[in-house]
Amino acid sequence: MVTYKTKDDAAVDAGSDAVGAAGEAERDERSKTADILTLRRTAREVKQHKVIVRIVSILVIILVALVAMAYAVSYFYDKFGSFTVMVNKYDMINQGLTLSETPNYDQSIATLNADILYDMTNISGDDLPANLDKINGAHNGENYIAYTFYLINSGKDTVAYKGAMTMENITLGVDEAVRIAVYKNGERTVYGKTKSNGNGKESDCDEEFESSTVVMSTKNEQFRPGAKDKFTVVVWLEGNDPDCLDNIIGGTMKLGMHFEIIENT
Repeated sequence: MVTYKTKDDAAVDAGSDAVGAAGEAERDERSKTADILTLRRTAREVKQHKVIVRIVSILVIILVALVAMAYAVSYFYDKFGSFTVMVNKYDMINQGLTLSETPNYDQSIATLNADILYDMTNISGDDLPANLDKINGAHNGENYIAYTFYLINSGKDTVAYKGAMTMENITLGVDEAVRIAVYKNGERTVYGKTKSNGNGKESDCDEEFESSTVVMSTKNEQFRPGAKDKFTVVVWLEGNDPDCLDNIIGGTMKLGMHFEIIENT
């Protein structure tokens, strides 16, 4: 049987083909648009990922640098910080208050750092050399720290100053048996902690520590231009102290001495 198409049927078929072709083209266009959007989104995600990785890398570098810096500070503090002497920088710049390891100096210095000893063993204060305040700068012995320095008025005005020696980072109760002798212009005073039973100073000490963090204080109310106050600081563990026991082995402490002007006169 033969089927004949009329003109109208042919038109309908042609229209259907056109619609189909248009639909196919529209789908292709949508697919291309979707592919473009996907590519754009993927590129943006890759870029964001790179930015995040870069930021994280920078943060890691900064963190490592901070840790290294903290370690370096801790290292140098441990290495040089056992006994530090300082003057107020404002007083140094404006009033000429300066430090030196010798009576003659060629530059103003605001901070001095004494050498330290590791694994210091207890000794008797009676065995210390007699000339400890006759040597300038650091002159440690086998089991004691000794440091001599000068506070100098290099300015033009007579001033009054005060100074204090402080303790910090005390571990294992080592301050119970430590002794600190301070020579000021040749006059010696030995400081120690109050007896553990609270009954005053130890028999070998001249004075008790002023507080749990302050060893002693000093002042000069007529510190004239060109004047020099000489200080020698000696630190040791007193073997005759009843609190000098094995439980303080490995104990540490840090000392600092700070000077500042309290008034011009």
